Amino acid sequence: MAAVGSLIFCVTCGNLLDTAVGKTSLDCSQCHASYDAKPFANLSVVTTSAEDAFPSTLKLQRSVVKTHLSKEHLEDGAIIKEKCPQCGNEEMQYHTLQLRSADEGATVFYTCTKCKYRFRTNN
Repeated sequence: MAAVGSLIFCVTCGNLLDTAVGKTSLDCSQCHASYDAKPFANLSVVTTSAEDAFPSTLKLQRSVVKTHLSKEHLEDGAIIKEKCPQCGNEEMQYHTLQLRSADEGATVFYTCTKCKYRFRTNN
C-alpha cells in the first residue's frame, strides 16, 4: 500500500481506498486486495489553497472596487429629506454600495447632516 500525503492508494491497482477510521482492514473495491488498517487509522486529509490559486475576473473586479473606495468618497453623498431617528433632523445624506450578490439590492448608508448619526438599510 502506498500513502501519498494523507491519501491511501491500493498498490495493486492504484484505486483510492476508503478511510481507515473504525475499520480493521482496508479493502479495495476494484481488485479486492486487503490491507491492515492500523498503520493508517490516524491519517486525515488536509488541504489549503493560496489566495491566488483560482484567479477569476470577478475576483479582479473586487480588488478594483476596494482601491477606488476612499473615505472621502464614502462621506460624499446626496442629501434627501429623511428624518433622523436619533435627533429628528429633517435632512440625511446617503450613498449606496452593492455589498451583496448582484441579484440582490444595494445597501443604502444614511448619515444625519446635523448629529452625524449613521445607519444602513438593505434594499
